[in-house]
Amino acid sequence: MSRKHLKGWLKHGDFIVLDIICLQISFMLSYWLLHGFSSPYASSAFQYQAIILFASQLVVIVFGNSYEGVLRRKRFDEAIAVIRHMMETLLIALAFLFLVHNTGVVSRLQYGVTSLVFVVLAYVIRSINKKRILSGSGKRKLKSLVLITSSRLVRDAVEKMYPKDTYIDYALRGILLMDTCGGEDFADLAVPVVALDQTSVERIRRGWVDEVFIYQPSDMVFPEQTMEDVMTMGIPVNYTAEAICDDRWPVTDIRKLGKFKVLTNSNRFASAGQLALKRLLDIAGGIVGTIITGILFVFLAPAIYIQSPGPIFFAQERIGRNGKIFKMYKFRSMYMDAEERKAALMAQNNVQDGMMFKMDDDPRIIGSEKKDKNGRPKGIGNFIRNTSLDEFPQFINVLIGQMSLVGTRPPTLDEWEKYSYAHRARMSFKPGITGMWQVSGRSQITDFDEVVRLDCEYIDNWNFLLDIKILLKTVVAVVKRKGAK
Repeated sequence: MSRKHLKGWLKHGDFIVLDIICLQISFMLSYWLLHGFSSPYASSAFQYQAIILFASQLVVIVFGNSYEGVLRRKRFDEAIAVIRHMMETLLIALAFLFLVHNTGVVSRLQYGVTSLVFVVLAYVIRSINKKRILSGSGKRKLKSLVLITSSRLVRDAVEKMYPKDTYIDYALRGILLMDTCGGEDFADLAVPVVALDQTSVERIRRGWVDEVFIYQPSDMVFPEQTMEDVMTMGIPVNYTAEAICDDRWPVTDIRKLGKFKVLTNSNRFASAGQLALKRLLDIAGGIVGTIITGILFVFLAPAIYIQSPGPIFFAQERIGRNGKIFKMYKFRSMYMDAEERKAALMAQNNVQDGMMFKMDDDPRIIGSEKKDKNGRPKGIGNFIRNTSLDEFPQFINVLIGQMSLVGTRPPTLDEWEKYSYAHRARMSFKPGITGMWQVSGRSQITDFDEVVRLDCEYIDNWNFLLDIKILLKTVVAVVKRKGAK
């Protein structure tokens, strides 16, 4: 899954927040200049003025283009943009006050001084923030990108991918050459440069790669099989216009990659608004879930420790979106030597081909040696798993952005190594605590290809309402203890 370009008012959230703060600071400074050192917000009249300014600025931010190309603007252009931003805000505020016939309670001098102070302050703050971003001092989450091209185009491609004074949201992790290096040294590029072959494609399958960019030389055969393999994995592919005539690779977006205009294909594009809404749901759910996890810890920790002394939480390395490794947390429901005993139990695995591990009456579960009158295990570990309480610490992963409330199941490292190209497509989406396959049968599904099909169906049809539907189904499944083992 790939993200569509963000709108100007949403892409640069840091500039938006800083401008909002600058306007309120300017309002306060102008009040001090005109009325002395006291709080303007203590007066209902000035509170009203401040609120009108804030609301008017939000309208300009949402419906204007104040931040379009903000990182590419020269100093003079930035000054003009700040002045235009303030003038639009001021005009909207005055127009509103005129329509509601409240212009008499507004200090026009206050608004005028506020505007002058804002222009100076916002220009300085924007310039400092741009310098921070372009210098790389700000902490940024960069996409991992692999370049496929020929040896003679390598330096030209890298130069165009990283133009000066331009914000870049990707990091070049490797270069695959469609021809031999010809003895040329690329050590100065500080990234691995290797020949394009099946081994290098396998590295993409196993490694953390967010996108691929094919810079096609005119005198070489287009790497059709490589592109097909990568797209089967679900990785967005950016490619030059030579590929546009091939109907097997439909173009789903056109965007800029440095100075390149590229055609992009991905199994799914989501709008900025959709992803922002999903993340807000994750944050809200993550906060609530983390609080519940703390409460559960008080009761589960003694029960787990008495039955099996050791850590209360189980941390395991899992594969996240596009192959990124992270630590997933659970309440420990198995004995300390569970991972060592797993190999000996693989013959009893219910999932075909060993792509996941599921078995009935797993002896590694804490207290599973105890049976009820029907012969079913009734240990504390079984209770934790049957009620899905072991999953609650994953809300911590959700809160910090490694997982989502709804997504695909994150595989273990050994499972990841067995993935085919088609299997990898399910990892083009952020993994989730629950998902399509969990509410469609969970432990009753023993065919891994069916798990992949359900996950890919979720990715292809994803929308916010689908997440809500899956969350509601998950609650019902957990309450009924349906499909848990």
